[in-house]
Parts: sequence; structure tokens; C-alpha cells
Amino acid sequence: QVHVVESGGGLVQPGGSLRLSCAASGSIHRVYSVGWYRQGPTAEREWVAVILDDGNSNYRDYVKGRFIISRDNAKNTVDLQMNSLNTEDTAVYSCLWRVAIEAGTTYDFWGQGTQVTVSS
Repeated sequence: QVHVVESGGGLVQPGGSLRLSCAASGSIHRVYSVGWYRQGPTAEREWVAVILDDGNSNYRDYVKGRFIISRDNAKNTVDLQMNSLNTEDTAVYSCLWRVAIEAGTTYDFWGQGTQVTVSS
């Protein structure tokens, strides 16, 4: 099994920044991708950013230029640096690790989420 934990959420004023971190522990043979998702108060969960095993990353249009996803392979952590936050970024942010526990397998593991609130 793989255990995923997010951290770094909190309350921030509009225009401010937060850095979220997502750590995975357990028996991981290979990491295919790690994605950050969010779910607002009245919305479904949506994909925000993803980093692939080759290091490439992709972002939803509404966070491009504001959010940066990065990975520390040695620590099995993936961070999401969020800048120029606005009230619409308020949500529970979760990360998804898509990994192989052994060669040829694919499993998805979610964290419990961390609350980000943007408010003055």
C-alpha cells in the first residue's frame, strides 16, 4: 500500500501565495504521474496540475502562470506553489499518485486533502 498525505493549506488573502506539499510513502516501484486536484464548495473535483514521470508538467488554463508543480524524487514529494491566489481558488486540494507497486501494475492513491481558503 501507498500512503499519501497533503500539507500546507490554510487561509490566505487575495493576491497571496501558498505552497502545498504532497508526500507518498510505501512500496513504490515507479511513479507514473502525480496530479493535484481541487474541489470547491459547490463544484465537482477537477484536475489542476500534473507532473509526469519524465518531469514534464501540465496545467489547467486558469492556473497557468500562477501555479507551479514540482517534484523531489528522493523524498517522494510533489509541491504545488500557488501565487496570485483569488477567491475562486478556494477549495480542498488533493493529490493523486499513479504508481506501480511492482512492474506492470498501475494503482491510484489519493490523499485526504488540504483546505485552501482565499479570503480577505
